[in-house]
Amino acid sequence: MVTVKTPLGLGSGVVYHSDGALVTDAHVVEDQQKHPYRTVQVQFADGSQASADVTGVDDVTDVAVLKVSRNGLPAPAYATQVPEVGSLTVVIGSPLGLDETVTAGIVSALHRNMPPSSESPHGAIDLLQTDAPISPGNSGGAVADANGQIIGLSEAYLPPSSGAVAIGFVTPASTVSSVADQLLANGIVKHAALGIVPADITAQTAQRFGLATTEGALVLDVTAQGPADKAGMKPGDIITDFAGAKVKNVTDLLAALRKQDPGQTVTATVRRGDGTQDLKVTLGDLAQQG
Repeated sequence: MVTVKTPLGLGSGVVYHSDGALVTDAHVVEDQQKHPYRTVQVQFADGSQASADVTGVDDVTDVAVLKVSRNGLPAPAYATQVPEVGSLTVVIGSPLGLDETVTAGIVSALHRNMPPSSESPHGAIDLLQTDAPISPGNSGGAVADANGQIIGLSEAYLPPSSGAVAIGFVTPASTVSSVADQLLANGIVKHAALGIVPADITAQTAQRFGLATTEGALVLDVTAQGPADKAGMKPGDIITDFAGAKVKNVTDLLAALRKQDPGQTVTATVRRGDGTQDLKVTLGDLAQQG
Protein backbone atom coordinates (compact mmCIF):
# COMPACT_ATOMS: atom_id res chain seq x y z
CA MET A 1 0.00 0.00 0.00
CA VAL A 2 1.05 3.59 -0.66
CA THR A 3 -0.43 6.98 0.09
CA VAL A 4 -0.64 9.21 -2.99
CA LYS A 5 -0.17 12.95 -2.44
CA THR A 6 -1.17 15.57 -5.04
CA PRO A 7 -1.83 19.33 -4.97
CA LEU A 8 -5.54 18.51 -4.58
CA GLY A 9 -5.20 16.13 -1.64
CA LEU A 10 -4.59 12.51 -0.73
CA GLY A 11 -5.47 9.18 -2.22
CA SER A 12 -4.26 5.60 -2.01
CA GLY A 13 -2.46 3.18 -4.28
CA VAL A 14 -1.19 -0.40 -4.48
CA VAL A 15 2.04 -1.96 -5.69
CA TYR A 16 1.43 -3.64 -9.04
CA HIS A 17 4.92 -4.93 -9.91
CA SER A 18 8.01 -5.20 -7.73
CA ASP A 19 9.93 -3.01 -10.21
CA GLY A 20 8.16 0.15 -9.04
CA ALA A 21 4.84 0.05 -10.94
CA LEU A 22 1.87 1.14 -8.83
CA VAL A 23 -1.86 1.33 -9.55
CA THR A 24 -4.48 3.78 -8.31
CA ASP A 25 -7.65 5.52 -9.52
CA ALA A 26 -7.21 7.95 -12.38
CA HIS A 27 -9.14 10.67 -10.57
CA VAL A 28 -6.62 10.51 -7.71
CA VAL A 29 -3.81 11.78 -9.98
CA GLU A 30 -5.80 14.30 -12.03
CA ASP A 31 -6.52 17.98 -11.49
CA GLN A 32 -9.99 19.53 -11.48
CA GLN A 33 -9.98 19.67 -15.30
CA LYS A 34 -9.29 15.91 -15.49
CA HIS A 35 -5.71 16.49 -16.65
CA PRO A 36 -3.21 14.05 -15.13
CA TYR A 37 -0.26 15.40 -13.19
CA ARG A 38 3.16 14.50 -14.58
CA THR A 39 4.42 13.44 -11.15
CA VAL A 40 2.95 12.89 -7.69
CA GLN A 41 4.42 12.04 -4.28
CA VAL A 42 3.91 8.62 -2.76
CA GLN A 43 4.55 7.47 0.77
CA PHE A 44 5.30 3.84 1.51
CA ALA A 45 4.28 1.83 4.57
CA ASP A 46 7.76 2.29 6.08
CA GLY A 47 7.30 6.06 6.01
CA SER A 48 9.72 6.70 3.13
CA GLN A 49 8.61 8.94 0.29
CA ALA A 50 9.38 9.07 -3.42
CA SER A 51 8.38 10.95 -6.54
CA ALA A 52 6.25 8.88 -8.90
CA ASP A 53 5.79 9.46 -12.63
CA VAL A 54 2.19 9.20 -13.83
CA THR A 55 2.80 6.62 -16.56
CA GLY A 56 -0.73 6.58 -17.89
CA VAL A 57 -4.39 7.09 -17.04
CA ASP A 58 -7.60 5.63 -18.43
CA ASP A 59 -10.62 7.78 -17.63
CA VAL A 60 -13.07 5.21 -19.02
CA THR A 61 -12.23 2.73 -16.24
CA ASP A 62 -10.72 5.30 -13.83
CA VAL A 63 -7.45 3.38 -13.51
CA ALA A 64 -3.95 4.90 -13.50
CA VAL A 65 -0.41 3.53 -13.39
CA LEU A 66 2.44 5.24 -11.53
CA LYS A 67 6.13 4.38 -11.64
CA VAL A 68 8.73 4.97 -8.92
CA SER A 69 12.49 4.37 -9.09
CA ARG A 70 12.47 1.59 -6.56
CA ASN A 71 12.97 -2.15 -6.95
CA GLY A 72 12.07 -5.10 -4.77
CA LEU A 73 8.65 -3.81 -3.74
CA PRO A 74 6.30 -6.41 -2.24
CA ALA A 75 3.74 -7.02 -4.97
CA PRO A 76 0.47 -8.69 -3.95
CA ALA A 77 -1.40 -11.20 -6.07
CA TYR A 78 -4.30 -9.84 -8.10
CA ALA A 79 -7.38 -12.05 -8.32
CA THR A 80 -8.35 -13.40 -11.73
CA GLN A 81 -11.81 -14.63 -10.70
CA VAL A 82 -14.84 -12.63 -9.61
CA PRO A 83 -15.38 -12.98 -5.83
CA GLU A 84 -18.50 -14.56 -4.40
CA VAL A 85 -21.27 -12.45 -2.95
CA GLY A 86 -20.99 -12.63 0.83
CA SER A 87 -17.22 -13.21 0.85
CA LEU A 88 -14.92 -11.09 3.02
CA THR A 89 -13.63 -7.74 1.78
CA VAL A 90 -10.80 -5.88 3.49
CA VAL A 91 -10.34 -2.25 2.45
CA ILE A 92 -6.90 -0.72 3.04
CA GLY A 93 -6.01 2.90 2.39
CA SER A 94 -5.48 6.38 3.76
CA PRO A 95 -8.95 7.80 4.45
CA LEU A 96 -8.70 11.44 5.52
CA GLY A 97 -4.91 10.98 5.66
CA LEU A 98 -4.99 8.17 8.24
CA ASP A 99 -2.33 5.91 6.74
CA GLU A 100 -2.88 2.14 6.52
CA THR A 101 -6.44 2.22 7.82
CA VAL A 102 -8.19 -1.14 7.50
CA THR A 103 -11.96 -1.65 7.34
CA ALA A 104 -13.84 -4.85 6.59
CA GLY A 105 -17.14 -6.04 5.18
CA ILE A 106 -18.48 -8.38 2.53
CA VAL A 107 -19.05 -8.38 -1.20
CA SER A 108 -22.61 -7.07 -1.37
CA ALA A 109 -23.20 -7.45 -5.12
CA LEU A 110 -21.48 -7.93 -8.48
CA HIS A 111 -21.70 -6.16 -11.85
CA ARG A 112 -22.99 -2.84 -10.59
CA ASN A 113 -23.25 -0.05 -13.17
CA MET A 114 -23.36 3.66 -12.37
CA PRO A 115 -24.81 6.16 -14.88
CA PRO A 116 -22.62 8.76 -16.59
CA SER A 117 -22.16 12.12 -14.88
CA SER A 118 -20.19 15.32 -15.37
CA GLU A 119 -17.35 13.79 -13.31
CA SER A 120 -17.58 10.41 -15.08
CA PRO A 121 -18.96 10.89 -18.62
CA HIS A 122 -18.34 7.24 -19.52
CA GLY A 123 -20.18 5.97 -16.46
CA ALA A 124 -18.78 3.33 -14.12
CA ILE A 125 -19.38 -0.16 -15.42
CA ASP A 126 -19.16 -3.66 -13.92
CA LEU A 127 -18.15 -2.67 -10.38
CA LEU A 128 -18.20 -4.74 -7.20
CA GLN A 129 -20.32 -3.46 -4.32
CA THR A 130 -19.19 -3.76 -0.71
CA ASP A 131 -20.44 -2.65 2.70
CA ALA A 132 -16.88 -2.20 4.00
CA PRO A 133 -16.55 1.50 4.95
CA ILE A 134 -14.89 3.58 2.22
CA SER A 135 -14.08 7.24 2.91
CA PRO A 136 -12.36 10.14 1.10
CA GLY A 137 -8.71 9.17 0.69
CA ASN A 138 -9.47 5.46 0.19
CA SER A 139 -9.77 5.97 -3.58
CA GLY A 140 -7.28 3.81 -5.45
CA GLY A 141 -6.47 1.71 -2.40
CA ALA A 142 -6.54 -2.05 -2.05
CA VAL A 143 -9.61 -4.17 -1.53
CA ALA A 144 -8.49 -7.68 -0.60
CA ASP A 145 -10.14 -11.02 0.08
CA ALA A 146 -9.62 -13.41 2.99
CA ASN A 147 -6.52 -14.85 1.28
CA GLY A 148 -4.86 -11.47 0.85
CA GLN A 149 -5.45 -11.33 -2.90
CA ILE A 150 -6.36 -7.95 -4.37
CA ILE A 151 -9.92 -8.19 -5.67
CA GLY A 152 -10.02 -4.55 -6.74
CA LEU A 153 -9.40 -0.87 -6.03
CA SER A 154 -11.66 1.38 -3.98
CA GLU A 155 -13.59 3.48 -6.49
CA ALA A 156 -16.44 5.36 -4.85
CA TYR A 157 -19.02 5.37 -2.07
CA LEU A 158 -22.47 6.80 -1.52
CA PRO A 159 -22.29 9.38 1.30
CA PRO A 160 -24.66 9.18 4.27
CA SER A 161 -26.25 12.44 3.08
CA SER A 162 -27.71 10.45 0.17
CA GLY A 163 -29.50 8.19 2.64
CA ALA A 164 -27.13 5.32 1.95
CA VAL A 165 -25.71 3.06 4.65
CA ALA A 166 -22.37 1.38 3.84
CA ILE A 167 -22.61 1.29 0.04
CA GLY A 168 -19.19 1.36 -1.62
CA PHE A 169 -17.95 0.43 -5.07
CA VAL A 170 -14.79 -1.32 -6.22
CA THR A 171 -13.10 -1.59 -9.62
CA PRO A 172 -12.53 -5.35 -10.10
CA ALA A 173 -8.95 -6.67 -10.20
CA SER A 174 -9.51 -8.10 -13.69
CA THR A 175 -10.25 -4.62 -15.00
CA VAL A 176 -7.31 -3.11 -13.11
CA SER A 177 -4.86 -5.70 -14.44
CA SER A 178 -6.08 -5.45 -18.04
CA VAL A 179 -5.89 -1.66 -18.07
CA ALA A 180 -2.58 -1.47 -16.20
CA ASP A 181 -0.93 -3.95 -18.58
CA GLN A 182 -2.07 -1.93 -21.60
CA LEU A 183 -0.91 1.36 -20.08
CA LEU A 184 2.50 -0.10 -19.25
CA ALA A 185 2.87 -1.60 -22.72
CA ASN A 186 1.38 1.11 -24.93
CA GLY A 187 0.48 4.12 -22.81
CA ILE A 188 -3.15 3.90 -23.97
CA VAL A 189 -6.11 1.57 -23.52
CA LYS A 190 -8.32 0.41 -26.37
CA HIS A 191 -12.05 0.94 -25.94
CA ALA A 192 -14.74 0.46 -28.54
CA ALA A 193 -16.37 3.67 -29.80
CA LEU A 194 -19.83 4.09 -31.30
CA GLY A 195 -19.60 7.77 -32.24
CA ILE A 196 -22.84 9.14 -30.81
CA VAL A 197 -24.07 11.38 -28.01
CA PRO A 198 -26.76 9.35 -26.20
CA ALA A 199 -29.31 10.45 -23.60
CA ASP A 200 -31.87 8.82 -21.37
CA ILE A 201 -35.49 9.33 -22.36
CA THR A 202 -37.24 11.28 -19.62
CA ALA A 203 -41.01 11.43 -19.21
CA GLN A 204 -40.88 15.01 -20.48
CA THR A 205 -38.92 13.96 -23.59
CA ALA A 206 -41.34 11.12 -24.28
CA GLN A 207 -44.31 13.47 -23.97
CA ARG A 208 -42.73 16.17 -26.13
CA PHE A 209 -41.95 13.81 -29.02
CA GLY A 210 -44.96 11.54 -28.58
CA LEU A 211 -42.94 8.48 -27.61
CA ALA A 212 -44.83 5.48 -26.26
CA THR A 213 -42.10 4.50 -23.77
CA THR A 214 -39.13 5.93 -21.91
CA GLU A 215 -37.04 2.80 -22.53
CA GLY A 216 -34.02 2.98 -24.80
CA ALA A 217 -31.11 5.34 -25.43
CA LEU A 218 -31.97 8.42 -27.47
CA VAL A 219 -29.38 9.45 -30.07
CA LEU A 220 -28.87 13.20 -29.71
CA ASP A 221 -25.97 13.55 -32.13
CA VAL A 222 -23.95 11.38 -34.49
CA THR A 223 -20.25 11.97 -35.20
CA ALA A 224 -19.72 12.64 -38.90
CA GLN A 225 -18.01 9.68 -40.59
CA GLY A 226 -17.98 7.84 -37.28
CA PRO A 227 -19.03 4.20 -36.81
CA ALA A 228 -22.72 4.97 -36.17
CA ASP A 229 -22.87 7.47 -39.05
CA LYS A 230 -21.40 4.96 -41.49
CA ALA A 231 -23.97 2.39 -40.32
CA GLY A 232 -26.84 4.78 -41.05
CA MET A 233 -27.74 5.82 -37.50
CA LYS A 234 -29.37 9.25 -37.23
CA PRO A 235 -30.15 11.79 -34.50
CA GLY A 236 -33.55 10.99 -33.07
CA ASP A 237 -33.08 7.23 -33.34
CA ILE A 238 -33.72 5.26 -30.16
CA ILE A 239 -31.37 2.34 -29.52
CA THR A 240 -33.31 -0.55 -27.98
CA ASP A 241 -30.81 -3.41 -28.41
CA PHE A 242 -27.05 -3.39 -28.83
CA ALA A 243 -24.79 -6.39 -29.48
CA GLY A 244 -27.49 -8.73 -28.24
CA ALA A 245 -28.19 -6.81 -25.02
CA LYS A 246 -31.44 -5.07 -24.19
CA VAL A 247 -30.97 -1.30 -23.86
CA LYS A 248 -33.34 0.41 -21.43
CA ASN A 249 -31.15 3.47 -20.79
CA VAL A 250 -27.75 4.99 -21.54
CA THR A 251 -26.07 2.97 -18.78
CA ASP A 252 -27.22 -0.27 -20.45
CA LEU A 253 -25.79 0.96 -23.76
CA LEU A 254 -22.43 1.86 -22.21
CA ALA A 255 -22.26 -1.49 -20.41
CA ALA A 256 -22.89 -3.36 -23.67
CA LEU A 257 -20.39 -1.19 -25.56
CA ARG A 258 -17.69 -1.76 -22.90
CA LYS A 259 -17.79 -5.51 -23.62
CA GLN A 260 -16.87 -5.01 -27.28
CA ASP A 261 -13.52 -4.42 -28.98
CA PRO A 262 -12.57 -1.84 -31.59
CA GLY A 263 -13.09 -3.25 -35.08
CA GLN A 264 -15.91 -5.59 -34.08
CA THR A 265 -19.13 -5.48 -36.08
CA VAL A 266 -22.27 -5.61 -33.96
CA THR A 267 -25.98 -5.18 -34.52
CA ALA A 268 -27.79 -2.14 -33.12
CA THR A 269 -31.56 -2.17 -33.19
CA VAL A 270 -33.02 1.32 -33.42
CA ARG A 271 -36.56 2.61 -33.30
CA ARG A 272 -37.12 5.30 -35.92
CA GLY A 273 -40.61 6.72 -36.17
CA ASP A 274 -43.09 3.86 -36.16
CA GLY A 275 -40.62 1.23 -37.30
CA THR A 276 -37.40 -0.48 -36.22
CA GLN A 277 -34.18 -1.17 -38.07
CA ASP A 278 -31.21 -3.44 -37.46
CA LEU A 279 -27.98 -1.59 -38.23
CA LYS A 280 -24.59 -3.28 -38.63
CA VAL A 281 -22.02 -1.10 -36.86
CA THR A 282 -18.25 -1.61 -37.11
CA LEU A 283 -16.97 -0.09 -33.90
CA GLY A 284 -14.15 2.42 -33.79
CA ASP A 285 -11.38 3.03 -31.25
CA LEU A 286 -12.13 5.63 -28.59
CA ALA A 287 -8.45 6.54 -28.23
CA GLN A 288 -8.19 7.38 -31.93
CA GLN A 289 -11.26 9.60 -31.68
CA GLY A 290 -9.45 11.65 -29.01
